[in-house]
Parts: sequence; C-alpha cells; structure tokens
Amino acid sequence: MLKIYFFTPFLLIFIWAAESSAQSNSFLALYKEQLPYFQELITGGQYEEAPLNYEGHPFFQTRVFEEGYLLINGIKYTGVPLLFDENADDLVTFHPIYKQKILIKPEKVEEFQLNGDFLFRRFQGNKSYPHHNNGFYEVLKDGEIKVLQKHYKDTKPTKEIGKYTYKFIEDSEYFYWNDGDFVPIRKKKQAIQSLGLSKKEAKRYMKERNIYFALEREKYILELAELREGKGEAFNGFTK
Repeated sequence: MLKIYFFTPFLLIFIWAAESSAQSNSFLALYKEQLPYFQELITGGQYEEAPLNYEGHPFFQTRVFEEGYLLINGIKYTGVPLLFDENADDLVTFHPIYKQKILIKPEKVEEFQLNGDFLFRRFQGNKSYPHHNNGFYEVLKDGEIKVLQKHYKDTKPTKEIGKYTYKFIEDSEYFYWNDGDFVPIRKKKQAIQSLGLSKKEAKRYMKERNIYFALEREKYILELAELREGKGEAFNGFTK
C-alpha cells in the first residue's frame, strides 16, 4: 500500500514560514509541489462550527485535532490532523495555509484512524438506520464477522436558563456485519440467534470467561463473534 506523509511536516513548516511573507511564499510553492492529491481530499468545503449557544462539542472524544491517517483510493495518507464530527458524521481536517477547518468528502474516504487507536471505516447499506448518515463506523473486530460501533451525537434543548440553549448528547450502538449485511445488537438473545448459536453453548462459553452481557456488553458482543468464528464451520450469513 502506498503511503504519503504530508500534513505533519507541512504544519511544522507553516509555523516557521509564517514569520515572513517571503518564507510564506516559499512554503506555498513547496505546498503546491508536494501535495498533488490535496484538492481531492478537501473538496468538501469549509467546516461550519457549532453555534456558541450549544453546550459541549460534536466531535469524537476531543475538539482538538489528532494526528491520524486516511485511506483514499488505496493510498494511505499519514500524519493528517483529523477531527470526526459525530453529529454530522463528517470528517474534518485543517488547511495549513488558510488556517481553516475543512470538510473531507465522505464518499472519498475508505477508512481513517484517530490517535493510533480508533479505526473507522465507511460502509454502504444500513440506510434504514437513522444514524447511518455518511456510513462511518468504528471497527472493533475486523474478521469475517465484523463488530462495528456507530458513534453519534444528537442535540437536545437544555432545561436550565442560561448561556446554553442546546447541548450535545453522545450515544452509540453495536452491529455485526458480514458480506454487506448489518445486524444491530441490542439484546443478548438477538446477538446469539443472529450468529446461529445456541443459548446453551453461548452461556457455557461466557461463564467460563466470566463475561456478562448486562455488565460488559461490548466485550460480550466481541467474544460471541470469536466463538462463532472459532467453530470451524462455514458462516453462511446471519439468522434472521
């Protein structure tokens, strides 16, 4: 896979270059020369900030840019400053010349990673799910049966009278995915049945590992997928 390292050194160069117009002009030339793919990345337009009367922020974990990578057309761009807007399901980067937050067109993004730990991928389908939007899901397990988590933020009016009239509320849901099919996992029974497992074998497996759905939902969902893949039998799709 081709890797292109571009944002981190260019941001450092930009800080240095801003000290004089001559240096800025030199940086601009270098910028144009070194980033032939840049226009393809940022053609989503300028990012619109949340209103000042909204409490909190719409981003995943932090409102501060984190270094990550993008995979676009099979090309891996590393050292990219990224923010993930969970409310709009949009990916945002920073333009080092105009010092603006810029949207990245979601249809161009295959996957991205934030802070070296959180892998997101764009999935087609699941249109009936109200929070699907641009289709970005965190990949928790990347096997034949994938475990996905959809992070999203909604807004709701605040009850108190004051500076803020709305606030961001964060939530998420889990899905199994296989060969284009999504299964939302909301109940233990549903998770077991969707993978074609019996209640008895799932109970025995989880009891040996001291994992309980009500206490550790994410861990339970992940282990259940491991159980199904470890059976050594062909998986022919989810049981509806």
